Amino acid sequence: MRVRFAPSPTGQLHVGNARTALFNWLLARSAGGTFVLRIEDTDVERSTAESERAIVEDLRWLGLDWDEGVERGGDRGPYRQSERTHIYRAHAVELLSRGQAYQCFCPSEQLEMDRYTALREGRPPKYAGRCREIPRADARARVDRGEPAVIRFRVPEGRDVLFQDLVRGEVGVSTDVIGDPVLMRSDGTPAYNFAVVIDDALMEITHVVRGEDHISNTPRQLLLYEAFGWRAPAFAPVSLVLGPDHGVLSKRHGATSVAEFRARGYLPEAFANYLALLGWSPGGDEELLPLEELTRRFRIEDVGRSAGVFDVEKLAWVNRHYLKQAPPDRLVALALPYLQREGWIAAPGPAAVDFLASVVPAAAASVDRLEQVPARLRFLFDYSAARALGDTAVRAEADAARPVVQALAEEAAGDRPLADREAFRAMVARVRERTGQKGKSLLHPIRLALTGEAEGLELDVAVPAIERGSRLADSGVCRIPGAAARAAAFRDALAESRP
Repeated sequence: MRVRFAPSPTGQLHVGNARTALFNWLLARSAGGTFVLRIEDTDVERSTAESERAIVEDLRWLGLDWDEGVERGGDRGPYRQSERTHIYRAHAVELLSRGQAYQCFCPSEQLEMDRYTALREGRPPKYAGRCREIPRADARARVDRGEPAVIRFRVPEGRDVLFQDLVRGEVGVSTDVIGDPVLMRSDGTPAYNFAVVIDDALMEITHVVRGEDHISNTPRQLLLYEAFGWRAPAFAPVSLVLGPDHGVLSKRHGATSVAEFRARGYLPEAFANYLALLGWSPGGDEELLPLEELTRRFRIEDVGRSAGVFDVEKLAWVNRHYLKQAPPDRLVALALPYLQREGWIAAPGPAAVDFLASVVPAAAASVDRLEQVPARLRFLFDYSAARALGDTAVRAEADAARPVVQALAEEAAGDRPLADREAFRAMVARVRERTGQKGKSLLHPIRLALTGEAEGLELDVAVPAIERGSRLADSGVCRIPGAAARAAAFRDALAESRP
């Protein structure tokens, strides 16, 4: 088995294309086959090297590797269409010589008018065949005089093109509704349907897994396989990825590219796991499966015909699972750029890395994606008693809890360090004894005073983290005030705000 993924480097890797790549990879790996990465860059105006590099990076980020293709090589290359133009031209000449292709001189204005007329009259908007019967000698002479021409394939008339679709079963199309497709444009570049057939045939691709929007291309491509005497691959068009409104996933739905989801802090294993579930089920009750297990279970025949709806909430659920499983050192490395973006951390030293490894997992366990980690750790790096009391509701609650705030400041100022849960809980018990408060009336004012926030990590996790952070020095981390300093600052700011 040989399969391929052949993106156009004209932008970022779209979620739908990423799923197609994943299905091809799973199919190849499940069958012990070969996965080929080919770049279809004949759109000269829009294709860029930057886009190709980004696509390659996104594929690697997803955990997909390839056996042949760009950056890897192989004996069936080149693997960029822009480097294969001579191959396409030679095959076009072959069809011309056998009368299975012809040169067309129709101007674009005429073609557009024909298309408009056909649609208005309810006919298929296919090429009218004006240049079909031009003698080859006359066509050659016109080309020699410099007249621009495309090369069209001569579609056989009055036939049905039948093929087995691995997802939908048998499909048939009459050639009466298929116009003669362009093989080579007047500028010498190949049209998609021509190049893809030649590439797949010469690269010996056995299975073509691609979006169902290519179903209409399949009959034209099969006719080309037949014209060259080549065996066609098996086709498996998979459903499109839709947005929540059941329209094709697009920018109006938010993020649509792999790069955007990467930037937001989704883990690659979570994203790949979720993509696999769009239009395919691994069977059983389990959905959270690593690539190795997805590979073991994958069968292209099990891909559904119904479109997969991209559900960001389910993606978040999958990502939360993998965030909780990730080791602390990996979470620190992945979350660090988001923390640095806030200006809280420069180049962390060993002590800072150890400190982050003790707090980042706790924050990551309560978010959907890593870009949300800074908001969960703001209490550590960006504490301000005055800012907290600037909130009317916070000030009102703190006013009502002045005895708790005062007792907290006095107890925190003692010589008992609060660097672990037991020490913090013991301090809370002493404040409770002094004030008679308990439950929310006790703990919420303490949270406000020590974190400056109304909610967040469990206090017996947050406060020891504050204490440990306050002891960091020259570690690449901004200054973190300790619990005693915070309690005193909050008490004093509250006193100054008294009406």
